[in-house]
Amino acid sequence: MSEKLEDISGPIDILEDEAPPPVAKAGFLPIETNWFDRLFISVVIWVALSLFWFRFVEPLGPSIWISNAIAVALAVFIISKG
Repeated sequence: MSEKLEDISGPIDILEDEAPPPVAKAGFLPIETNWFDRLFISVVIWVALSLFWFRFVEPLGPSIWISNAIAVALAVFIISKG
């Protein structure tokens, strides 16, 4: 009986056969983010750009659709590279 207790008396490493955790890619954002964080940042930028566009640019003539196209392009860039 004491022989079996001596065999398992040391620490058991349950992670010895698993791969190391994936390394997070470094993006241009100064904080650590996941895809949902980058999506949220993109939505906030879209709202801010729309408000800016309505106040200052649209009275000059260009449509809000141009602002939406810029916001979508920024969102794709931020989500993929951020």
